[in-house]
Amino acid sequence: MASFRSLAPLARITAVSVMCACATACQTPGEGDLTARADKAELSSTAANAIAGDMVSKLADVVGPGTGTIVLKSDGSPFGEAMKLSLKSSGYAVAMADQKTDGSKLIHLAYVVDSFEGSVLARLSTSTIDLGRAYAVTKSGATPSSPLSIMRRG
Repeated sequence: MASFRSLAPLARITAVSVMCACATACQTPGEGDLTARADKAELSSTAANAIAGDMVSKLADVVGPGTGTIVLKSDGSPFGEAMKLSLKSSGYAVAMADQKTDGSKLIHLAYVVDSFEGSVLARLSTSTIDLGRAYAVTKSGATPSSPLSIMRRG
């Protein structure tokens, strides 16, 4: 019985990794061809802020803080608003997809947030990288329940 319980976290991590890989394998994104934003998890603003803050900090670790203007398609959801605020507080200039930009280095960013087996899966995608992670949502926010998945593209 104890060995079965020790496999549950491994199974969850494997499921998250497979889902992230499958979701990105079906896409061939270019600068403007990223997956449209989607917030299907219906998060509270507290959980959305926690997840967005964590994902943006990981994005800054991988891409570098304030390295360009983030072009974001926000859908007005709690997660979309939390992403915009987290990006700005991390030093990124943020432009909405329908805004004109000054031609500086543009980083098109898409996100997907969805529920799966009691967890919330979050993915950020740019033309060169995908970041994915599972979260356990609580009344006080959300905490990571899997390691960060990083996929780099050529």
